[in-house]
Amino acid sequence: MKQAWFRYKSDTGASLRDLAGFVVAALVALGVSGTLFHMVAPGGWLVLLFERSAAAGIAALLAFAMIGLSSWMVSDWVSLTGKNRCADVLVYSFGAAGILYLIGMLSESVD
Repeated sequence: MKQAWFRYKSDTGASLRDLAGFVVAALVALGVSGTLFHMVAPGGWLVLLFERSAAAGIAALLAFAMIGLSSWMVSDWVSLTGKNRCADVLVYSFGAAGILYLIGMLSESVD
């Protein structure tokens, strides 16, 4: 498979492509860090799991662990294109979460 090399007549196109890649990477990083923060922060999602009872929280964590273990075991049955598609969906969903967290941060700073 040949790799396509793009030649730009000016450096503007390459600079815009690089800037867009940096913005997407920054939004994904913001989405991952914001999700982790909302998970472990006081009053976060883990606290909500254990708020009613410890047994319910442990059961929910074990259910998430079973889902993760099952998806890891089934990964051998999924084709490479399917794995790439799942990875793309995960990265872009963290990017979308990054956009939502950025909007939330900007709306709090305006008030």
